[in-house]
Amino acid sequence: MSNKLYVGNLSYAVRDNDLQQAFSPFGNVQSAKVMMERDTGRSKGFGFVEMGSAEEAQAAIEALHGTNMGGRDLTVNVARPMEARPPRSGGFGGGFGGGGRRY
Repeated sequence: MSNKLYVGNLSYAVRDNDLQQAFSPFGNVQSAKVMMERDTGRSKGFGFVEMGSAEEAQAAIEALHGTNMGGRDLTVNVARPMEARPPRSGGFGGGFGGGGRRY
């Protein structure tokens, strides 16, 4: 089992320090990060916590999954690796030239 955890259904008011404090009773929290919108700076409502060991991570899952934090019931489970996404399409590529007259 991995020691990296996904924490979902977070209140938009929760910050990194709040996650750190919530998970620290279950072991050494190596990192705690709430994911934020790049443009607005608002929370995306989920984050990741890395515990010191797989055993500590399992203890945190068992204790915190489904518990209420900031008015919302947390989803806590082992983080899955990020899946490869197809390249984004759109932008300025392709299309037809314009502007000049054609005879």
